[in-house]
Parts: sequence; C-alpha cells; structure tokens
Amino acid sequence: MIKKSSLCLILCLASAGALHAAGKSAKAAQAAVPAINGFSASDMPYDAGGAALLRWPVNAADTETTVYTVYASSSDGAGWVRIDEFPSSANTGKGIDLPFWAWDGSAAEHAYKAELGNFFPGAAEGTVLRFKVASSDKGRVTAESLPAEAAVSGNWFRLDRLNNLLLLVLVMVVFFWAVSHAKRKGLFIRRIAGLDAIDEAIGRATEMGKPIYYVPGIGSMSSISTIASAFILGEVSKKVAQYDSFIKIPHYDPIVMTVAKEVVKQSYMEAGRPDSYREDLNFFVSQDQFSYAASVDGMIAREKPAACFFMGYFMAESLLLAEVGATSGAIQIAGTDVEHQLPFFFTACDYTLIGEELYAAGAYLSKEPMLMSALKVQDFGKLVVMVSVLLGIVLLALGTKLHWDSFTQVILNLFKAY
Repeated sequence: MIKKSSLCLILCLASAGALHAAGKSAKAAQAAVPAINGFSASDMPYDAGGAALLRWPVNAADTETTVYTVYASSSDGAGWVRIDEFPSSANTGKGIDLPFWAWDGSAAEHAYKAELGNFFPGAAEGTVLRFKVASSDKGRVTAESLPAEAAVSGNWFRLDRLNNLLLLVLVMVVFFWAVSHAKRKGLFIRRIAGLDAIDEAIGRATEMGKPIYYVPGIGSMSSISTIASAFILGEVSKKVAQYDSFIKIPHYDPIVMTVAKEVVKQSYMEAGRPDSYREDLNFFVSQDQFSYAASVDGMIAREKPAACFFMGYFMAESLLLAEVGATSGAIQIAGTDVEHQLPFFFTACDYTLIGEELYAAGAYLSKEPMLMSALKVQDFGKLVVMVSVLLGIVLLALGTKLHWDSFTQVILNLFKAY
C-alpha cells in the first residue's frame, strides 16, 4: 500500500506540473498576440496641457468590427486605466482639429488626442505618463502595442492660431497708420445730419434764452451706448459753454451722474468758461424707470426747452420722453443702439442717430486723432470681414464644384478661429 505521505508528494508534483504547463500555455497565448508596431506617444502640440497625442499606423487587416482601446498609466508600478474605445475607422491623422500649417496628418495612421484631465487630475506639469493601445475583434484581443512614455505639459505658443495673430498685427499696423495720418492730414468721416444739427439746436436755445435738456438714458456706465453718450455730452457741453447757454442733465444712475459731472466740468474748462459751470447742471432724479420718465416729462412740459438730446440706452420710456419734447416745440436729436426703440425716435424726433452713428459721434464732433483712428480701424475691420466672407464663399463654392478637397480644406483652415 502507498503511504499517505507518498501520495501527498505525488499529488503536489502533479499540481506543480499542471501549473507550469498552464503558465507556459498562457505565455504562449500572450506571445501569439501580434504587436502594434510604430506606436508612439508625445505631448499634444499647441494646447494648454492635459492631453497627449498617440500615433500608430493603420492596419490593413482591420475590419468593421475591430475596436481600439487606449490605456494610460501614471507610473511604472501603477495599473492601466482605460481611457477610451473607438472603431478602427475613427481617429485618423485627418481627424485632428489643427490647420495645415501646424499639422501634417495622414489617413494612413491613427492619431488620437488623449484627454487626461478626468483620469489623472492631480498630474503636475511635465508629469511622465505611459500609454498603450490594444485592438480587439468581437471581444478577442488581436494586437497590442508596447508601452510608450510622454511628458504632458502646456505650450507657450499656439501655432494653430497663427492666422489670428497675423490678423491682429495687420489691424495694429493699420491703426498706427491711421493715427499718424489723422495727426498729419486728418481723416474723412461721412456727414451725419443729426450731429451737424447740434450747433443749430444750441444756437436756437441761446437766441430764445431757453434751457437745453440732455437725457443720457437709463443705462449703466458699463453700457457702450452710455459711454458713447458721455463723449457726446462732453462736446455738447463745450458748445453750450462757448454760447453761454444753459444745459440740464437729469440722471437715472448715480454713477453715470458722477461721471457726467466730471465730463461737463472738463468741457467748461476747455471752453475757457469755468466760472459758468454749476454743480446742479447734473442732478439725480430716480432709479425707477417710469418715475424717471414722468419726472423728466414734467420738467420738459413746464420749462419748454429749446432743444432736447436723447443719447444713450433707452427702453419703453423713449416714446414718453420724445413725445412730450415734441409737443413742447423743442428741436430733438436722439441716438441709441437699442434697435426696437429707434422707430419711436424716428417718429417724435427731428434727427436720429442709428446704431453705430452713436458710437461715431464722439470722434465726429471732437476730431480727436485717436478717436478718429479707432473709428477708421473699425471700418477697416468691417471691410476686411465683408471681403473675406465674399471671397471665401466664392472659393469654397469653386473648390466644392471642382472637387478640390485639399484646396477646400485650406480655405476652411484660413477662416477658422482655433
């Protein structure tokens, strides 16, 4: 009979042999999985950091059911984290969203941008990460790459935005040329009838001995139309001081009132009439929209001014103010960038500044070279945009019609803001 100790020894040897055979089979199976050659990892170019670029050749043996899985690891000892999974037909070199001058992608290779922010949020600038990719078909691994390392970091220069940089440089050059030209010879601005009528309105008020009302609207000081109104107020106040007339500026916003006080005071000083300036020219009325409108209407109805200016941001009170001014017999000049209030000003006022004419009014009245130059550069920018859009439409239509795919892609890259 075989002793128990001998039987245990035989069983242990048999188990060890089986485990060794199984290990050999597993190693053989692992070795049987072909490698994905040419796999590389690098920092994603022209980004703010947190992404890596993985590249490997397209395998001609891939089928419609082949799927690629991307893995990443933070260190040699850490486990692999599954980043993404996609079909073999996706993420080729043509799919990277970079212009032609910053990226030379090919449909013959896979190019994948690995976004790592959700998987390695604590990774510091320059952290070295490991990557690998595996292909599988119906759940069976068909190939796997060797690990590749890449240090992920931000880039100080965005080459993909070179077109925007060149456009900015062009605008700056035009601006400085416009400033120089305005100082030497002046710049032409088309005639704006409403602004030319300011002298007539102030002169009429001076002859009649009646006040002038300037209403800056209900906008805050952060509103562009209110800022433009402050520029106009400065020029109107300067002419009022020169004509020795009288102006009243009722305010809805106390901050706008504070700014307007300084603007009017400076205008009186520039006109050489600082003694004519009074602190009560600007006064606060109310921050309730219709209380403000009713109060100003009452003042206009009682005092019957010779001229009323409505410049700035207006809403439902626009017709209330302009209608009362019209019934008092005043010359009325209005301007706003709120397009749905313009019809009311057209109806009740003598002159109305439409949209951007309000912004141009400060430069038009003052003839200040810096303001004139800024206005001309804006016009130049609009011209560039209009010509570019028209030219781009023609070129894209031509490229599409003649099936010039590369030419069409170049045009799209040039007009894209990356």
